[in-house]
Amino acid sequence: MSTNDRDSANDLRPGEVRLDRLLGRQVFGPNNQRIGHLEEFRVEKRGNGYVVTEYVIGVAGLIERLGVAVKLLVGKRQGGYTARWDQLDISDPTRPRLTCPASELQKQR
Repeated sequence: MSTNDRDSANDLRPGEVRLDRLLGRQVFGPNNQRIGHLEEFRVEKRGNGYVVTEYVIGVAGLIERLGVAVKLLVGKRQGGYTARWDQLDISDPTRPRLTCPASELQKQR
């Protein structure tokens, strides 16, 4: 097996997660209610790396990721939430969960 064939998830350090494994995942609330799909990440450069500061959940995140063309198709109604880094538990990347009630998230318009 060449190094290009390896799963780079095995090369991660503690506290690191591959963002492509989170993108599009359904986010669940504390009572297993569906909140929306994880569509975008906001990051800050810190030292030699990047740190996720916010997660955008729902249609607003999809529009943010795909740009103006989608906004023109979807119209003004967007909807969705922004969660701070500490409001989303990603310890199981297949099932991200809120660490707070959805009412504490910032609503996107």
